[in-house]
Amino acid sequence: MYIVCALYHFTRFSDPAALKPALLDLAVSKGVTGSLLLAREGINGTIAGSREGIDAVLAHVRALPGCSDLECKESTAQDAPFPRMKVKLKKEIVTMGQPDVDPLAKVGHYVEPEDWNDLIRSPDVAVIDTRNDYEVAIGTFEGAVDPKTDTFRDFPAWWEANKERFHNKRIAMFCTGGIRCEKSTNFLMSQGVEDVYHLKGGILKYLEEVPQEDSSWEGECFVFDGRVSVGHGLEEGPHVLCHACRRPILPADQKRPEFEDGVTCHLCINEKSEADKARFRERQKQIELAKKRGETHMGGSRGV
Repeated sequence: MYIVCALYHFTRFSDPAALKPALLDLAVSKGVTGSLLLAREGINGTIAGSREGIDAVLAHVRALPGCSDLECKESTAQDAPFPRMKVKLKKEIVTMGQPDVDPLAKVGHYVEPEDWNDLIRSPDVAVIDTRNDYEVAIGTFEGAVDPKTDTFRDFPAWWEANKERFHNKRIAMFCTGGIRCEKSTNFLMSQGVEDVYHLKGGILKYLEEVPQEDSSWEGECFVFDGRVSVGHGLEEGPHVLCHACRRPILPADQKRPEFEDGVTCHLCINEKSEADKARFRERQKQIELAKKRGETHMGGSRGV
């Protein structure tokens, strides 16, 4: 059983590149896999490994400048959720493309998971899902507005085009783990919206703490690791990933005529050119060959 740890923290890193080598070396030495992003505005990512390995990486991160009060959300996975460990340098730890947005200056009101249902069921509250369209497609809160954005960069333009819909409304926003709402609430406040709220700890914390019989959540929650989706109690969901378009699909969708492993699914078959499909087929062929070589090697090891 693997511990899966989702984390983010906004702080000021004067030289994030200098932090990368030690963080990567420690994670690899402890058998931790996943992906962490470093930027001048902080750190973000998800990692997986043993209890000892996760604790070692978290201790290292909490020793970084301004990160002593880092919070994280943990769950478990039966299989390894990531193939390797990556530490990447980015301009933003979650890309909104708004240079004036600063979550360290101010954010909306945090709402604890146990108080979320009462808030979003209030008639003067508009609930907005800040995630991307493919995430919303497999699950969201009842009554939530779906902006149908391809990326988080699209959110400011969507708000500008739709803000009149929310006149005289309190705004409640949510995302997977909370990081997007740190920026989206700051953005709305800079646009003159006064009553802005966001779900503390995001969907993951809500699904962990709120019993299913009391829940306002409908469907599954997309996660950016090998589990693909989780449900109440953070149990692994039924979804798999289309390795062509990176969208979540159900096992039954793999039986549809549009599905070709690693090449297309019913969601992306009309989005890919024949050249794309040919390239994906070659990539899939190499993946299958690599798997076979791995199986042969493992079989030999067991025989020794």
